[in-house]
Amino acid sequence: MSVRPSALALTPLLLFLALFFGAGLYFTAQGEAMGFYQLRAPVAILPALALGVWLARRRGLPAQQTLLAGMGDSNVMLMCLIFLLAGAFATVSKAIGAVDAVVALGLGALPASLILPGLFLAAAFVSLSIGTSMGTVAAVVPIALGVADAAGLDRVLVVGAVLGGAMFGDNLSIISDTTIAATRSQGAEMRDKFRENFKIALPAAIATLAVLATLGDAAPVAAPDAASPWLVLPYVLVLGLALAGLDVVLVLAIGLVAAGIFGFVLADDYDVVSYVGDIYVGFEGMVEITLLSILIGGLAALIKATGGLDWLAQVIAKFARGHTGRRSGEISIAALAAGTDALTANNTVAILVTGSLARDIAQRHGISPRRAASMLDIFACVVQGVLPYGAQILLAASLAAVSPLALAGSVHYCWWLAGSALVFIAWSTRRAAEVAGPAPPDETVGS
Repeated sequence: MSVRPSALALTPLLLFLALFFGAGLYFTAQGEAMGFYQLRAPVAILPALALGVWLARRRGLPAQQTLLAGMGDSNVMLMCLIFLLAGAFATVSKAIGAVDAVVALGLGALPASLILPGLFLAAAFVSLSIGTSMGTVAAVVPIALGVADAAGLDRVLVVGAVLGGAMFGDNLSIISDTTIAATRSQGAEMRDKFRENFKIALPAAIATLAVLATLGDAAPVAAPDAASPWLVLPYVLVLGLALAGLDVVLVLAIGLVAAGIFGFVLADDYDVVSYVGDIYVGFEGMVEITLLSILIGGLAALIKATGGLDWLAQVIAKFARGHTGRRSGEISIAALAAGTDALTANNTVAILVTGSLARDIAQRHGISPRRAASMLDIFACVVQGVLPYGAQILLAASLAAVSPLALAGSVHYCWWLAGSALVFIAWSTRRAAEVAGPAPPDETVGS
């Protein structure tokens, strides 16, 4: 059944954001240290779901089936499984002393002023190698938190650095879902998109490293002792398997088993009962993010079914048709990717949903496939990396026990990447080699 585009279909998401952020800002202004935890997100989204169901029924759609299909989507379920395994692995690793072992071995290896840049580079390398920001967050954040706590660094700064590195790799890796989706949808070669993307990402990464080197004064905190250095091996195993390209679910499952075995052998008084108890404690720590992910999946399905995404695409397409030149086309693609990701909270889904429209815009405005793929991927990843209700920030916030909104402002790389991309758009050249095809007679390639 075809449903016409509708701006009204976006109101459930706006209601959720108004309730969640409005309550958080209100309680914070009232002096609550954890203002954004007074109204939990899975509760704040319930009125939005009710509104979405009502709008779907008004349009004659099977509202309940649409909601349940979105909640049970395979991508949503995969995210939830990763959340649970990541929580269990982090809890067991901490309980057996693996975090203390990492801190004891690594605290003195890096100058205090370079801890934050070092964590950014480590996360970027891991993410570039494994092609997933979620897997990087799950593997690197627990290690980073141990080092940060021992060095007296702000957890928000540390996790923000890791998230930035994770999004760097997610955006550039040739095995990333977003890169594959962007290149395929635009008809671009992988190597060409990487080169185009790297020119924009490199200045942003350099700026991020410079900023991180000036932030956070590390205190001379003594590293913990009495932790066996062999307890580091579960982390090494997880990172190694991830870099080898193994599926993130399998990586975390193997890491969880390995952590338990090392705990039995090397940790004092750690037995099977403690192990299974810690696994469940880890699961409990991920209940909120798991519930929210399921509910957001349902909300996104309702918004799409009632024409919200189609309306957004229509608005962007109208803007693109009303403006000539390559620059306006690139801005249209950027807005399309960013807006859709804000609505779906999934950068891969955002690229898949908007890929055909972005390709049409690129052809109309003389934008090369590699450039279109790069813009599409960059701006989907930029928004995903700073989205307080996105999976990456929610997972990191759950592991670090910090506010998702505070993290959003500390992912410096994503903000620098957006700025770098906008500068490249503003100063884009008119070289014929970048023109994908002949522009219509009334258009001028470039602006």
